[in-house]
Amino acid sequence: MTEAVTECGPTEVPQDVDIEAMRARYAAERQKRVRTEGAAQYLDLDGDLADLYELDPYTPVTPRDRIDNDVEVLVLGGGFAGLLAGAYLKKAGVTDIRVIDMAGDFGGVWYWNRFPGIQCDNDAYCYIPMLEELGFVPSKKFADGAEIFAHCQRMAKHFGLYDGAIFSTQVETLRWDDDLRRWRVTTNRGDELRARFVVMAQGSYNKPKLPGIPGIQEYLAAGGHAFHSARWDYDYTGGDGTGGLHKLAGKRVALVGTGATGVQLVPHLGRDAKELIVFQRTPSSVDARSNPPTDPQWAAELQPGWQEERKRNFHNWSPFVGVVFGQPDLVCDFWTELGRNMSARIAGAENPAALGLEEIMAIREEEDYKIMERLRRRIDDLVDDPQTAEALKPYYRFMCKRPTSSETYLPAFNLPNVRLVDVSETKGVERLTEKGIVADGVEYEVDCVVFASGFEISTELSRRYAIDRIEGRDGLSLFDYWHDRYQTLHGMTSRGFPNQFFTGFIQGGVSANTTAMFEQQAEHIAYIIAEAQKRGAGTVEPSEAGQQGWVDTVRELALDNSAFELSCTPGYYNNEGRGAAVNNGGFLGDFYSPGFYEFGDLLAQWRDRGDLEGLELT
Repeated sequence: MTEAVTECGPTEVPQDVDIEAMRARYAAERQKRVRTEGAAQYLDLDGDLADLYELDPYTPVTPRDRIDNDVEVLVLGGGFAGLLAGAYLKKAGVTDIRVIDMAGDFGGVWYWNRFPGIQCDNDAYCYIPMLEELGFVPSKKFADGAEIFAHCQRMAKHFGLYDGAIFSTQVETLRWDDDLRRWRVTTNRGDELRARFVVMAQGSYNKPKLPGIPGIQEYLAAGGHAFHSARWDYDYTGGDGTGGLHKLAGKRVALVGTGATGVQLVPHLGRDAKELIVFQRTPSSVDARSNPPTDPQWAAELQPGWQEERKRNFHNWSPFVGVVFGQPDLVCDFWTELGRNMSARIAGAENPAALGLEEIMAIREEEDYKIMERLRRRIDDLVDDPQTAEALKPYYRFMCKRPTSSETYLPAFNLPNVRLVDVSETKGVERLTEKGIVADGVEYEVDCVVFASGFEISTELSRRYAIDRIEGRDGLSLFDYWHDRYQTLHGMTSRGFPNQFFTGFIQGGVSANTTAMFEQQAEHIAYIIAEAQKRGAGTVEPSEAGQQGWVDTVRELALDNSAFELSCTPGYYNNEGRGAAVNNGGFLGDFYSPGFYEFGDLLAQWRDRGDLEGLELT
């Protein structure tokens, strides 16, 4: 066993791992689950299934007059990306801002996802933005969803974003009007807004997806109950975000999906339902979850700049970087373990400075296999039934699937009313009937189906954006323009789409902390819009040379991750097993490979020069 050398040093991992045997096992497990249709296996939530997406279970849609007006900046989306965009615009002196969202309030993912047990899966002291600015410290490391939702509302109030906010409204089309030099924006409520600038901040991946299981409509038509975890039906289950689902006491519940959401759901459903049947295609890796309350003395002693220091530290120790010397791991959890173990191995080498990239990557791979074996053996310690324990074991590389942590997920399978059904051999659930679910030829009668099946990430771009049409100059479709590869300047604006700005995983820096990425983008977008206003520009967009230069830079520096992606079990991290190169399906976009903070330095230097190089202002 590896020995811990500091308070947060390397973890103890098995040393008796047969890596060659595991490589073969991983490949076999992957092959069982690969589906030729890739992301096309998921249903689009429209038509008869639209209610699973469009209905808001938390805020009734109230009648209002049609909106017909002009606005300087329209921000699409009221989650953290939109909140940060609005905040930085206000800080840059841009005041005429409207935020539009189909939700009934600010919050984005934290508005919609209110399922029982929901918590932040990252260190909340890093993840929740603007803690210092708003004078707030989370109550614990993995904050509850309600606390994060309240912080979203706090941000909106602090920056005056409720003024002019348009909620319970879905954008349908965006069309550039070259005569007006504005974007014409229409909605499902008959509105027409004419916006000089549009910031696309509806979240990286915001639309719930549904596995393409035959018979869903028939099941619903026969009176079966179903909902997506991002639209939790507390009228049916009872309880709230802390649990207490008392209305499930006599119900047989099926849960489809064992990703990060399923891991948080199972303990509550297993405790409260008469029977819980969990259908699993690919198990998650589930580590220990230490989540004590925030130490008030620690919080009181925090110095200015503490959050930025912690965010940078987390990024350095995360799997995105991985080798760190000369600084402690401040976050010290399952996200940073691989970095700690790698760094200890390298530091303990006879001549660390002489190690080449190939040797370092070999060490990374070995430590990866050891960590995953540790997690598999943890399952044997916590799950009583050997067959269930074996089915719950993840056989893939760390970061092939989003890692999770929980103290209650694995022990829930020891409850007499909880059953695991492994559907890896049939690559998923076979079909729904009027009575329930069929898997591997067996029908399981249930009263309710909960789909914890995630969000549109690897599907067609038009589905991910959940907007019917985005047309730039001369009717150019953004979905066509970006169909094969992204074409942008700095990942935030594209030629042919004047005064339009983008957030998310496109062609910029990528951090293990998503909100840090949104903040980096918001600051840069706000700067450009404020400068365009100061300089009296009607439009701003990349020049042909500026955009092509950035596209070439990103692609020339790109890392070849295809071998790793194609070795992983299928999921949204690897475009359902097809790799990032197929249909622009990279989870992280065409990211700037030198690094997230290196990208931030590049943007800061660009702003400091003040010449807006690569942009055309007219």
